[in-house]
Amino acid sequence: MDFNISSTEFEHNAAIPAQYTCEGADQAPPLQWRGVPAKAQSLVLIVDDPDAPDPAAPKRTWVHWVLYNLPANSKGLPEGGAVPESALHGLNDWQRTGYGGPCPPIGRHRYFFKLYALDAALPNLNQPTKLQLVEAMKPHVVGEAVLMGTYQKAR
Repeated sequence: MDFNISSTEFEHNAAIPAQYTCEGADQAPPLQWRGVPAKAQSLVLIVDDPDAPDPAAPKRTWVHWVLYNLPANSKGLPEGGAVPESALHGLNDWQRTGYGGPCPPIGRHRYFFKLYALDAALPNLNQPTKLQLVEAMKPHVVGEAVLMGTYQKAR
């Protein structure tokens, strides 16, 4: 079974419903995963947008959500983003923890929900940025799954 991540609310490469964005309730979509590698001891979830601020001329990757030490035996996260007690939060690019939904200033952006399987649980990194977390997890990655959704504001 291949390691993968999905949502019941949108397909891979399809539009993310507005309720999961700044134009809606700005809550995390439900996520499910399967096929977690047998060597996995924990999971990391990073959600980011490489098209910021304008897909025609991207200048940076905007980080929407950073979670680590999700249990390797977990099957997903419910709508709204409630996380298991063992999970630790990193900082998104709004300098806060938790999910921040798509809110592109211009054009249709791509949002990558990246799930990493690690062969270890990480120590408490005290709300790391995405870059700090990626550096800490680098030697431990044993699998990666990606779900990509798109969003463009209605107005």
